[in-house]
Amino acid sequence: MKLLLVVAVALIDADNRVLIAQRPEGKQLAGLWEFPGGKLDAGERPEQALIRELQEELGIEVKEACLAPLTFASHAYDDFHLLMPLYICRRWQGTVTAREGQTLAWVRANKLRDYPMPPADIPLIPPLIDLLM
Repeated sequence: MKLLLVVAVALIDADNRVLIAQRPEGKQLAGLWEFPGGKLDAGERPEQALIRELQEELGIEVKEACLAPLTFASHAYDDFHLLMPLYICRRWQGTVTAREGQTLAWVRANKLRDYPMPPADIPLIPPLIDLLM
């Protein structure tokens, strides 16, 4: 089974809310909510991939020193196994903007379960609740 490494981030605003994005129509798992991030390019470290993805998806600049690893998800889908480290980030430059047509929501950690998520994202919620509540 192929191992897919994807990196994600919980952006946390001054109100202790977490940013999630809804997968747009036409994408796999469309309509589900997830933490921003994405696949690593060849030769990329997870932090570099997150910095690039956040620039592309949300138009914000993040410094590597502002990314702190929190937890990870390991989930077997039918045709691949997903390994996804989740970082937290409380500091960035610029305004969070949906640059790829996705819907964004700032959500309290204890309300994250109200948003349907891909199976791999669900185990990431309890550590965020522990951190933020």
